Amino acid sequence: MRATSTAIADVFLIEPTVFGDDRGFFFESFNARAFAQATGANAQFVQDNHSKSAKNVLRGLHYQSQQPQGKLVRVTAGAVFDVAVDIRPQSPTYGTWVGEILSAENRRQLWIPAGLAHGFLVVSDSAEFLYKTTDFYAPQHEVCIRWDDPTLDIAWPLNGGQAQLSGKDAQGQLFLATKI
Repeated sequence: MRATSTAIADVFLIEPTVFGDDRGFFFESFNARAFAQATGANAQFVQDNHSKSAKNVLRGLHYQSQQPQGKLVRVTAGAVFDVAVDIRPQSPTYGTWVGEILSAENRRQLWIPAGLAHGFLVVSDSAEFLYKTTDFYAPQHEVCIRWDDPTLDIAWPLNGGQAQLSGKDAQGQLFLATKI
């Protein structure tokens, strides 16, 4: 596995070592020892989630104000533009976002530590998105930041399309109004 740091120092783009031949391929999607060595994170995952979404569905930007979740995310069908936003007030990269294309084809993953907001946009006809979390989902603590917040100015690759949002995501707060 290769882990590359991003503009947010503790967010890592993970690229697994893939073994393949004319029969197909094999790779470890997670190995605790290799993950800790590559990222310095000693993550203990407690929940796995799987979603399927259509083109231009935008989910996020979500975080939990209590019981924050670290997330290891990947795509098993299709492609997404995956985004992490540093919302930790004391962080030198507070307000910074990073975005990566994750796809079934490139097999990349993104490690998003607890304390960051997360969202993704489906850029293929549909996508299946899997993620591991370091704490349990706590809907009473969930907060949503507007996907189109002018302060964050995330460059979502909508390519002339319109973002498809859930009712909850359409009611997201402005970044500067959120309480961490």
